[in-house]
Amino acid sequence: MKFEKYINSLELPNIVSKVSERVDNIRKNSRKLKESEIETLKSNNNFAENWNLIEVNGEIEFNCIRNNTFIGNVIISSNKTGVNFSETSLRPGIYNSTIENCIIDEGVLINRVGLLKNYYIGKNSLLLNNGSIISNEFPVYGNGTEIPVGIETGGRDIILYTEITLEEAEKLALQRGDKELLDSYKNFVERYIKAIKFKNGIIYENVKIMNTSLIQDTFVGLGCEINSATSIKNSSILSNLEERTKIKEGVYISDSIIQWGCEVSSMAIVSSSALTEHSDAERHGKVTNSIIGPNTGIGEGEVTASLVGPFVGFHHQSLLIGAIWPEGKGNIGYGANVGSNHTGKAPDQEIFCGEGTFFGLGTNIKFPANFVKAPYTIIATGVTALPQKVEFPFSLIITPSETLEGISPAYNEIIPAWVLSDNIFAVKRNEGKYQKRNKAKRSKFVFEVFRPEIVDLMIEARERLKNVKEIKNVYTDSDIKGLGKNFMYEKSRLKAIETYTFFIKYYALKGLMKRISELLKNGVKKVNWNLLEPLSSDSRWQHEKKVLLAEFPEKKSLKELLELLIEYESKIAESVKISKEKDDKRGAKIIDDYNQVHTLADKDSFVVQTLKELEKTKNEIKEIIDKVS
Repeated sequence: MKFEKYINSLELPNIVSKVSERVDNIRKNSRKLKESEIETLKSNNNFAENWNLIEVNGEIEFNCIRNNTFIGNVIISSNKTGVNFSETSLRPGIYNSTIENCIIDEGVLINRVGLLKNYYIGKNSLLLNNGSIISNEFPVYGNGTEIPVGIETGGRDIILYTEITLEEAEKLALQRGDKELLDSYKNFVERYIKAIKFKNGIIYENVKIMNTSLIQDTFVGLGCEINSATSIKNSSILSNLEERTKIKEGVYISDSIIQWGCEVSSMAIVSSSALTEHSDAERHGKVTNSIIGPNTGIGEGEVTASLVGPFVGFHHQSLLIGAIWPEGKGNIGYGANVGSNHTGKAPDQEIFCGEGTFFGLGTNIKFPANFVKAPYTIIATGVTALPQKVEFPFSLIITPSETLEGISPAYNEIIPAWVLSDNIFAVKRNEGKYQKRNKAKRSKFVFEVFRPEIVDLMIEARERLKNVKEIKNVYTDSDIKGLGKNFMYEKSRLKAIETYTFFIKYYALKGLMKRISELLKNGVKKVNWNLLEPLSSDSRWQHEKKVLLAEFPEKKSLKELLELLIEYESKIAESVKISKEKDDKRGAKIIDDYNQVHTLADKDSFVVQTLKELEKTKNEIKEIIDKVS
């Protein structure tokens, strides 16, 4: 497989091309200062190393250029046009600053900048009260930085470029045997760096940079706002007027990519990393050698050598090292140590997290570990998990309540399908929550939990649970593949089989209803099995139909199946309510005024919404039932 992407379609190369044309035009139309203009500038307390190297372009209000030192070739464009900045009463111009070898476009306001060197400043930008904004010749803005993900010592290395996507990073990290892909990607980045070649640093249009100590060799995109950052070096910051990127309050950024709509704040550190669109780092969060997916927030904790997917909650002091987690949608609780990547010989171990994995408070996860085939699994508070591979979706892993003969005391208890049977509230709520909170415009996500690939994992897990060679009270991985370094009770096996079966059938029944609805919308008056059985180009329906026929071998009538779907929908809605009520009952027993200060299940917005949607769904199904035979 080759890496194929057109450089001309990417934002930074396009901006560099536009800036290059703009600078050529400014240089072409600029002129040297007249003697009278030099005298005016001198009288306004300006100094130039060589006045012959100072040029102007367009109409200039020279009284708005005061108390500056100019070094080398500086071109100043018209300051009679532009916007009024709410941050200062000064008009566009240059005040109290040192400017060296810069091209300043129209409507720019610069005040109290210690040193502005080798930069193009785009139209209507504000530079206020900064230390040094400097660039070496031909900066690369963080492009070409190579980072190790997963294996901290290297092996899954990814070379960064400004518009890198999570999907691309996943392929590069996981398809290491595809030499053609890796070579073509390396060649692409080399060509990309040539395409962004420009002599100066670039601060593009409508940018605001204030109270910032150092910006070096960095591209700052359209409408970006930087306030009170400490240091930004060799990086690219993509931004636009609808998705303003914000960098503020003591932040350190180096050798990194910050994409559209991101926010880095409150003393966070981002080093040799990429924050993809609408992700953020805050509250002393530290991101090193990592790629962070859209809508994921890193707060207070540390992420190192990791590929982290979308919608991961990480807002407490915790640790994530050496993780490959492209599907994201999970959580890392306070004190979680997901980072035992050092064997005593080298930090070369890694973890593959599954979609929706929840690492509870104070968990300790030893490497290597693989939860890819256990999506939406919860590792409960305080669990110390041995190196292992778990392959049961929607599981709960907890510290055992008893020591069992013949089983290592280091083993934990696993309850497959527990999240479905006892915490469906979280599963259903997260589906809607992620969809509502999604801000990404370029990345596409599947928010549906019960989809073919996850249903297939449930079917495989159920079959392993069914096909035990010997019925026991307790099982380990030697009895049932995929339990990992955990044990499982017989009662959990039976309940998991029942729970998986229920949701597998639910998936198939939902697919049936959708297919019948489509046929009715397309003008079919009465739907029967004969219309449903032919092969279809719709791969999703083909999968749903296959599951439906396997789960209902007796081939019930369509009416019976749709009536059964009403039962299933009702049970799930009731389970959502019961799941919330458990918290209410427990809380009221422990906290005297619990019911007065908490929203109880019958008034919980998600429970109320679920019950309303149930009535709507039931009515829709009843309408369809009259049109099937």
